[in-house]
Amino acid sequence: MLLVLDVGNTNTVLGVFAKVAKVHPGEGGAAEFDTPQYELLVANWRVTTTQAQTVDEYGVLFRNLFAMANLEPKGIHGIVISSVVPPLDSTLRQVCERYFNCKPLFIEPGVKTGMPVLYENPAEVGADRIVNSVAAFEKYGGPCVSVDFGTATTFDCVSAKGEYIGGVICPGISISAEALFGRTARLQRVDIRKPARVIGTTTVGSMQSGLYYGYLGLVDGILELLLAELGKDTKVVATGGLASLIGSGSKYIKHVDEFLTLEGLRIIYQRNAGAKPARETPAGKTSRAAPAAGERPPSKPWPGSKSKSR
Repeated sequence: MLLVLDVGNTNTVLGVFAKVAKVHPGEGGAAEFDTPQYELLVANWRVTTTQAQTVDEYGVLFRNLFAMANLEPKGIHGIVISSVVPPLDSTLRQVCERYFNCKPLFIEPGVKTGMPVLYENPAEVGADRIVNSVAAFEKYGGPCVSVDFGTATTFDCVSAKGEYIGGVICPGISISAEALFGRTARLQRVDIRKPARVIGTTTVGSMQSGLYYGYLGLVDGILELLLAELGKDTKVVATGGLASLIGSGSKYIKHVDEFLTLEGLRIIYQRNAGAKPARETPAGKTSRAAPAAGERPPSKPWPGSKSKSR
């Protein structure tokens, strides 16, 4: 099985993929089986990202999650991690090695993604943005825009040729809500939800209307401008914690894919399968010849990336 982790500033999302062998008719009508690939998502969880937790605390948490899903940690033969919280990288690496006997593949410059990056400085692009873009293009084709509703909301654009061409970053709706609550003396915290009416008749209703419709206007306003640049045939897919809430009211979001990031991690892992770290032997040694991808220097650009002149 393959364990994938998307480590965000607020939440960490985990998923476990099992291998599936696709069957297709061969010569003479006999069934032929392709080489099994990690394609079946058998379990997933969302937990709070906590930088203060130790290696053992994370290890106990992950093992408990596995136990609840009746999965065995020893069944994990590969791990891939996308992280935007660098202080946690060392902790998670140790968790993988100590509790799963695997060296993880970190999504970072130097890892084969199959997607050229046209950012002026490709090393600046967050791992999660590349992962989402790879999955969106693989599943929905291009040109496409992936919208990730996380701590920040990101809009990532991919050309018809499958090139990452850039995007937009803006404060997430939760950040906007916290700013409203924190800077006003008499406004209380409210749930972020779609109100029954735009015109609120209570303070809570008015705040919910402002948060929901105000943010929906931001999202659709940005997407309208992006579609004008990319073309009317551009596919728009949303993911993240509030993707369903905002996506259901958007004029431009046509697909809500809860597991887009997990799928992107799976796809990139399999593209690096030839050089992936091997499972450790009982003696603590590995059979791999190449260095672990997670150990590659961060200064290297994404493979296939191109720098645009100013």
